[in-house]
Amino acid sequence: MIDIDNVIAGYTPEVDILKGMTLHANKAEIVTLLGPNGCGKSTLLKTIAGFLLPRSGRVMLEGADVSRQPVHHKIRHGGVGFVPQTENVFSALSIRENLQVGGHYMIRRDTQARIDELCALYPVLRKKLDTPAASMSGGERQILALARALMPRPRLLLLDEPSAGLSPKVLLEVFEAIREVRAKEGITILMVEQNAMEALRISDRAYVLSMGTVALTGQAAELMADPQVRELYLGGRAT
Repeated sequence: MIDIDNVIAGYTPEVDILKGMTLHANKAEIVTLLGPNGCGKSTLLKTIAGFLLPRSGRVMLEGADVSRQPVHHKIRHGGVGFVPQTENVFSALSIRENLQVGGHYMIRRDTQARIDELCALYPVLRKKLDTPAASMSGGERQILALARALMPRPRLLLLDEPSAGLSPKVLLEVFEAIREVRAKEGITILMVEQNAMEALRISDRAYVLSMGTVALTGQAAELMADPQVRELYLGGRAT
């Protein structure tokens, strides 16, 4: 579905953050990107989304080279959705208005039908549909951000630290919301996450990044079960 082929990218001409990144995600997979701060996880998502253009290498989406396409083109025409880590909802707007922003490029008559679908998938949104997003809890905001990105029915969803700043209980609710959307909409999800063990529990596969390259990859269940991998890369010993 998406293939990253030897991508080199960075924010300044002198420094490469991604140093030959290669990975792929199949249709309807959840693939998690793990690794320490500064290893290139968020940079990779921004490069895929089109906020950052690669110096070399290719970003292939369903067989098409989209390496040079800007973010607005990928969101409007390329079937890509992106949820950033912070500032990912419009606090002064209502939940309904946030969803309408997500469906800005949709045919108007389809927008309300899509809002109804997403409210059925995430009932917490329907309960507060006409209240400001500022009134939502952290977990509710993340679900709204997820739903807004889903408005135009993307085929690839990029999530940057969806559990950032959430309590353990709310974190589990957000991960369950991610799992549900994959199950019901068949969407491919590429997710950056620091809560490694919880992310792996809902993932099919994972890549561990280090210094701008792939250090390790494998099936999520296999990575979780390997004591050495858990101790070296996932932040804890097997129990």
